[in-house]
Formats: sequence, structure tokens, C-alpha cells
Amino acid sequence: MLDELIAALDGLDGLADADPSALADSRTIIALHRQLARLEAIAAQATARWDAASTWAVDGARTGAAWLTARLRIPEQQARRCLRLGRAMRVLPDAGDAWVRGDIGGAHVSALAASRTPALTEALTRDEAELVGEAMQLSFRGFSRRLDYWRQLNDLDAEERRFERMVEDRSLHLSPTFQGAWVLDGLFDPIGGTIVAETLAVIERELFEDDWREARARLGREPLAAELGRSAAQRRADALVEMAIRARTVPEGGRRPEPLFSVLLGLPKFEALCELANRTVVTPGALLPYLDQAWIERAVFGPPSRAIDVGVQRRLFTGATRRGVELRDRECFHDLCEQPIEEIDHIEPASWGGLTEQHNGRGACGFHNRQRHRRRGPP
Repeated sequence: MLDELIAALDGLDGLADADPSALADSRTIIALHRQLARLEAIAAQATARWDAASTWAVDGARTGAAWLTARLRIPEQQARRCLRLGRAMRVLPDAGDAWVRGDIGGAHVSALAASRTPALTEALTRDEAELVGEAMQLSFRGFSRRLDYWRQLNDLDAEERRFERMVEDRSLHLSPTFQGAWVLDGLFDPIGGTIVAETLAVIERELFEDDWREARARLGREPLAAELGRSAAQRRADALVEMAIRARTVPEGGRRPEPLFSVLLGLPKFEALCELANRTVVTPGALLPYLDQAWIERAVFGPPSRAIDVGVQRRLFTGATRRGVELRDRECFHDLCEQPIEEIDHIEPASWGGLTEQHNGRGACGFHNRQRHRRRGPP
């Protein structure tokens, strides 16, 4: 059987060079990656069985992972991952079978195995088939969020402790080098990191627009990204300096920005959602330190995913209809895009009589919103 597999792979050798048109078909790419996932699953399963038999000890190796690392000349981390996933297939039969079929990948099995704590073993045995079914339908990011909520539902105390550890582990190091440059390294909890990242992104966007205008004036045309005066990394560094400058120039006693938390109830996927605007799932307890300085926004959804009650903070949002779509969709409508919403687009264009109502709206990133309007014909 193994000889047949080797022969079949030999038959595919040089496929990209011999028949480039074959790889232009998206179905070919999908099929190749599905078979690659199947082969990885079978290899992990067989390797775990080989490891359990301790065949590697005959050669004097300390562990199976050490044998694989030396014989295959691969990183030890890769060897350990193969063994870990192969062992996980024994206790996650539905996930293992789906992986062997190529319906999911090793990353899905790894995520499920990481969720199989002693406190969650019974719940995962009960819900494994359902979770694997969702892994086959959702994007990987969506599946990861689904697992986050599943863990909260079944062991909220552990998830609260996990978040508390992330807060406790926060750190920041800013050190000068011997040449006078500075090295920055830090670790933030999800909420603190989001506050820093979003503030930095706003300033970086301002700098990008300045660079774009300068390059357009210099070149007399729309510039390419490589023709801008600064790279993205340089702009982020400058944005951090600008953030510090603005912090030092804030008037004494000035009003601090209040964070906004959205609580969504009644969505079909979950009974309750607790996540940041960037889709990071947080626990209810993570919000407690911010409640004395935050705005709370409620959104109650009725079927089919239509907001029937949205509490509006008018100083932040222009209308409940727009906000309802933002909260409902939270990501670009395009099935190949998971970027945050930048625009609310009409499903049926207003020029065709489409109403500006929630059921006719959908969230879009800037790219797909512009792409849609460059085309002619139906949306």
C-alpha cells in the first residue's frame, strides 16, 4: 500500500512544470490540500502508534520525538506536534476521522485537544461531533471563537482564571542599546492590547495618508506602496512616538476616552456574545475593571438575526440601524474575507430602490466595498 502511495506521488512530481494550466483550477488546489491533510493525519496516527511501541528505544534514542528529530532532520517542535496530534486522535475519534477524510486540518485537532482539560473531558466527549461539524463549516478564526465560547459555557471559572493570568503576565520592556537605539518588547492582555493597537492604528493611518499625499504630489500620479516615503514598520514606530507626544500634550484634567463594550443577546449562533470589536473573545469577568469608566451598549436580536432593540450612544454612532448591522455582521460579507467592517453596504443598491434598512444592509471592508462598486450589473 505504501509503495502504491509513493508511486502515485511520483506520478504527480513536476505537475506544476508539466501542466501549469492544471494548477490554475481552484478545485485542483483544494483537492491537493485536502489530500495533504489526509496524508498528515495518517502519518500522525501511524507515528503515535510507532511511538507507543517504543521501537525508537532499540536505536538508543531517549524519546520518540528525539528519534524523529534526528532521523528526519526536522525541528523538535515539529516532531512533538506530530506525536501530540497522533495521540489526540485516540481520544478525539470524530475529529480524527474528519482529519483522515480531509474535512478538517491538524490545526483543528490541535485546538480541540488543547480544550480537552480534565474538567472538560466529559463535555468534549458529549459535544465533539457537534464541534467537528462546525469546524467543517466555519473559518478557522470562527471555529476558534466558537471553542472559546464553548469553554466559557462549560467551565467559566477556568476561562476567568486564564484571562486573569494574561492580565498578571502583562509586561513591557524598553531598553537602550549600546549604540543609543531603543528596543521595545511587551506583552498585553486582550483588552489592554486592543486599546493600544487601535489607538496606534488610528495615528498610523493619519501618517499613511500624509505619506500618500506627499508621494502623489512628488510623482504626479497615484503612488505604489513601495514608493511611499516610509515603510509600514517605520510609520508604526513614528505613530508610537506621536502617541507619546500627544499624551504629554493632553490638557491637565482633560476627559479620558471611555471604552465601549457591546453585549449581544439572541443571535442564532450563540445565546450571548462577549467579545471586543476585533472579535477577540473575552470573559464577562474581564469587563469588571472597566465598568466604572465604560459605556455599555446592548443589542437584542430576534430571528432571523435582526436587531429588535439597540441601545444607542449617539455621541459615538450615527444611528441604530447602522450599528445593528455592525453588531450583527462584525466582519466583511465576502466569503473569502474576515476583515473588520469599514462600510455598511446596500445588498440591493439604493439606486435600484433598495431600502436603507437593516435587512438590506451588510458590513464590508474597504476593499470589497470598492470592488463591488467598480463592477457593473447586479451585486
